[in-house]
Amino acid sequence: MSGPRVGVLALQGDTREHLAALEEAGAEPMTVRRRSELDSVDALVLPGGESTAMSHLLADFELLEPLRARLAEGLPAYGACAGMILLASEIEDAGAQGRAALPLRGIDMTVRRNAFGRQVDSFEGDIPFAGLDDPVRAVFIRAPWVERTGEGVQVLARAADHIVAVRQGSVLATAFHPEVTGDRRVHQLFVDIVNGRR
Repeated sequence: MSGPRVGVLALQGDTREHLAALEEAGAEPMTVRRRSELDSVDALVLPGGESTAMSHLLADFELLEPLRARLAEGLPAYGACAGMILLASEIEDAGAQGRAALPLRGIDMTVRRNAFGRQVDSFEGDIPFAGLDDPVRAVFIRAPWVERTGEGVQVLARAADHIVAVRQGSVLATAFHPEVTGDRRVHQLFVDIVNGRR
């Protein structure tokens, strides 16, 4: 029996790494660039990249409103870094007027872009993650953090006293990039969520 069909938004970012991680976690991964592909998946991963560019590419590819609608209907989703920013209901420092990042409203939270600093401030470290026995190696690259969580949002991890991983129902988000470490537990958690096991 094959696993759930999990799409990876392939407009920008670590698409290949997420596809590999999902396959190792038991999913049937595929890239998503078109409405028909979005309509065919059981769940979606939004990778890292540049949140403003990604949100406007979503609009250019006519995926923004269909994706918002599917999320509102309960589509499981996982966002890493820029993906976390896009899944927010509100984005602090969203960008210049007319080119601001556009929230998908998948999780009731306020996220601050580039909160840990610029590219030169990128770092990695081991952080405890709720539901996982051992800490995860978290790679932060121009990473956001969560400034506010709404009711029903579970905080899964913190770094430097800031919220860096959350879950609301079947939607998961991390400020870091688990796809680059070889540790597949975050992707496995997401696939288990899609399968209704977690």
